[in-house]
Amino acid sequence: MQQASGLLRSAGFEPIETASIDELRALQWTRLKRALRYAYDHMQVYRAKCDAIGVHPDDLKQFADLARFPFTTKQDFRENYPFGMFAVPVDKLARIHASSGTTGKPVVVGYTQKDLELWANLVARTIYAAGGRPGDKVHVAYNYGLFTGGIGSHYGAERLGCTVIPMSGGQTERQVQLICDFDPDLIMVTPSYLINIADEMERQSIDASKLALRAAVVGAEPWTEAMRAEINRRLHMRARDTYGLSEVIGPGVAQECAETEDGPTLWEDHFYPEVIDPETGKVLPDGEAGELVLTCLTKEALPVMRYRTRDLTRLLPGTARTMRRLERVTGRSDDMLIIRGVNMFPSQVEEQVLGIAALAPNYLIEVRREGAMDALSVHVELREAAAADPVAVVQELRHKIKTFVGVSADIVIAPPGSLARSQGKAVRVIDRRRAS
Repeated sequence: MQQASGLLRSAGFEPIETASIDELRALQWTRLKRALRYAYDHMQVYRAKCDAIGVHPDDLKQFADLARFPFTTKQDFRENYPFGMFAVPVDKLARIHASSGTTGKPVVVGYTQKDLELWANLVARTIYAAGGRPGDKVHVAYNYGLFTGGIGSHYGAERLGCTVIPMSGGQTERQVQLICDFDPDLIMVTPSYLINIADEMERQSIDASKLALRAAVVGAEPWTEAMRAEINRRLHMRARDTYGLSEVIGPGVAQECAETEDGPTLWEDHFYPEVIDPETGKVLPDGEAGELVLTCLTKEALPVMRYRTRDLTRLLPGTARTMRRLERVTGRSDDMLIIRGVNMFPSQVEEQVLGIAALAPNYLIEVRREGAMDALSVHVELREAAAADPVAVVQELRHKIKTFVGVSADIVIAPPGSLARSQGKAVRVIDRRRAS
């Protein structure tokens, strides 16, 4: 086996995962040149962006030259809704997915049959890296339908040779019943909904340590190390971070490896990463924090070039695999709240909530305007069995948020079980300033 950063690399699902850096970069270079030319020739929207700033695929002479080319953004999808971003005619698509469209028109993405084969293979690689193996039973609790999470996970698990339990999200009591009855080895789910499942198991007095579940492939929303510790402790499993987004392919972009649990390994043979300063767009060196930008190297229907994900992270050296890792994504540039001049992310509040043993891991952040000033309230719940003084808990959480986040907050303790539970992706923030 090869070594990197003092850690042994295990065999991956495919040989390229542990190939040499030189082999990986050579493959990336060949694919990047071909992908940029393909996008220019087949995506009218991207060709117009390139022509507007006077760049051409022939100008790509080295990796650094990619910075000369324009970004693709979510706004491009909305302005060209529904099918204007595709590089193939609609009648050549095998499937269409779309986002929920809660902040505007849905983002519509499409796949050729070749794309679907690629996608299934990447998710199989992802599950393998997370510790899944052929013959495992995989409980999929991501939502099915237009959202890419459920169906993408489903076909990837089948590709690996697993037995799939296609539960989807919601119906939490039934979720728990099937987990107990079918006894799956892995679960694929959002972190907030996995906490909801843990709550229901405890309500039913189910001993999670007696279940076969050994690992969770957890993603689709930002989460913290404190949340991971909560899941591992309560469900007696290992929660491992996964990363994907519909505009790039869906699930299957990066996965935290079971051997190291040190952040998702990015599948660089299919997605070329950059990290940029979100304000200036300047490419930053590896190791510096900024916004992740991804270029698709092998897709047919929607080969996005330099897609601005809005996810904040940094690129780290490979450990369990040759490919670089992402630092845990704990926020998005468009999720950032500015409260009285202080920049904050919901994950920062989550970390403080989970650091208090008496509090349940459910919370809601409410921002409103009081006169000319912003006001912040954090709604939390005491754990059912907590024998804690609510006044002392309020004081402790208020102090932690002021000290570690830098803003003053009103703390509202709600009755146990009263805050809305996630049925998929959690809603953590209500910003009433937008309606005022």
